[in-house]
Amino acid sequence: MGALEIIFGIILLLFSLAIIIVVLLQEGNQKNLGVVTGGADTFLSKHKARSVDAFLARWTKFIAIGFFVLVIVVNVVLYFTA
Repeated sequence: MGALEIIFGIILLLFSLAIIIVVLLQEGNQKNLGVVTGGADTFLSKHKARSVDAFLARWTKFIAIGFFVLVIVVNVVLYFTA
């Protein structure tokens, strides 16, 4: 296993952990079923557009797109360097 494979593996591991953490921090779709926060009816739940959930949902999309692009790039690079 070369250094390039190890570096790509570590980066993919960090992306996958980031996706897991961001998804677990989000509230559930049903009322009072939040995964981490307990689902309490708070000020943030009344103002969804500017809430933490909107922020986490936006970052979930960015991290997921980055993860898929990185997987494709890693496969292409390792295919042509092997």
